[in-house]
Amino acid sequence: MSAGADSLAETWLRRGMAAVGAMLLISLVGGSAAGRDSRAGSGGAAAHSTAPGTSGPAVGVPPATATPTGPVAPPPVLAVDGGTAPAPTPAGVARALAGPLADRRFGGPVAARVLDAVTGAVLLDRAGAAPAVPASTAKLATAAAVLAVLRPDDRLVTRVVAGTRPGEVVLVGAGDPTLSAARRGTPTAYEGAARLSTLAAAVRKATTTKITRLLVDGSRFTGTRLGPGWDPADVAGGYVAPITAVMVDGGRTSPAVRARSSEPDLAAGRAFAAALGVSTAAVARGAAEPGARMLGQVASAPVTRLVESMLLTSDNVLAEMLARQVAIAERSPASFPGAADAVRRVLARLGVPTAGERLVDGSGLSRLDRVTPDVLVAVLRAALSAEHPALHALVPGLPVGGYAGSLHDRYLSLPSVRGAGAVRAKTGTLDGVSALAGVVTDREGRLLIFAFLANGVPVGGTLRAESALDTAAAALAGCGCR
Repeated sequence: MSAGADSLAETWLRRGMAAVGAMLLISLVGGSAAGRDSRAGSGGAAAHSTAPGTSGPAVGVPPATATPTGPVAPPPVLAVDGGTAPAPTPAGVARALAGPLADRRFGGPVAARVLDAVTGAVLLDRAGAAPAVPASTAKLATAAAVLAVLRPDDRLVTRVVAGTRPGEVVLVGAGDPTLSAARRGTPTAYEGAARLSTLAAAVRKATTTKITRLLVDGSRFTGTRLGPGWDPADVAGGYVAPITAVMVDGGRTSPAVRARSSEPDLAAGRAFAAALGVSTAAVARGAAEPGARMLGQVASAPVTRLVESMLLTSDNVLAEMLARQVAIAERSPASFPGAADAVRRVLARLGVPTAGERLVDGSGLSRLDRVTPDVLVAVLRAALSAEHPALHALVPGLPVGGYAGSLHDRYLSLPSVRGAGAVRAKTGTLDGVSALAGVVTDREGRLLIFAFLANGVPVGGTLRAESALDTAAAALAGCGCR
């Protein structure tokens, strides 16, 4: 979904996200409870995040036609399933997916796992315990971990404190990539973002001393700024930015463009200097003194909205910043290795089997990442479970086939149109890798959880592999599988 797009269907989406998540969760209480995605998706702004406190009708589905003719007031995306809908059988699911998972467009075997969301019964297991490159489906692990360790209304707070010299101030980062340099009255790259202009106004009010020097304190994060296995060209391509605790607009060189800065902390400092009316030559890296006098602070949107934005648009920078928050909460180094270890520990506490999991970043941009389909479906089942209410916010953040996020332009034609509105899943794409993991309601109204990982996609075959994945998910939507 492009930044700034705001169709009526997407308005229904924003208003209905929380309601759909609640419907799913309430329904389960009665039972046991060159990549186009990791890369291109990283440019997505949070323009479609759920606004705080909003509620409304459930998310809708487009008409069951090859090309939707226009937005309508739609029925629910996912039907409530209290365990009364007929349960699929493993034989039925195997028949439904035999053809789709054998599609030659995958270029090789597809690792797959399908669960009954109500009972947890395994309905299909094809190398479900085999580690594979997950691409952006790895963001599901990051989302679950950050929701487990932070409160829903927690916010990332950027502060400005007095420096040690007269006229010196320090911009102290907390890892909020949504902080914006956009001028007042102009759109920010992320909906609900705090602005440097607001912070500058607070600082000017708090001090009468002329500001002559601005330090940028990014000490909250440690280690390398580019993840293991990342291609440095991805920064120039706008797919990701070096990960620093201080940045604005996701590291973009300006709020409305895709290009990323190679030094996002200093770029943020220069933008803040401009907002203060200070020469950009006065900007340098430094550190705040403990107990320094507070001059001003601004806060991000709540964590739940950040997670939703990260999942919907597959935002790599936001994923890495959130993974660092898991590390901080777990008292681990806020680095790539520290965040990966922290996420793994949190998943284990949630009951997710971590055998075969080897994440080296929080976004899935690294080709060194390994995750099993078993891990992905376990994360999704935990998010649907009444046992883990903190994870419930993950479900509304999943892209919706034919409507929202990285699935907004898929499921719009045969043979996958049956999945439009019925498939809610996280996408994943790197060169040679196509993945999809999420939930789907079958023809009988039964909620299923699935994960498909294809690691042998031929060169130039990304779009064809995505279509094959959509056909497979739509096959689940269209069958009773008994």
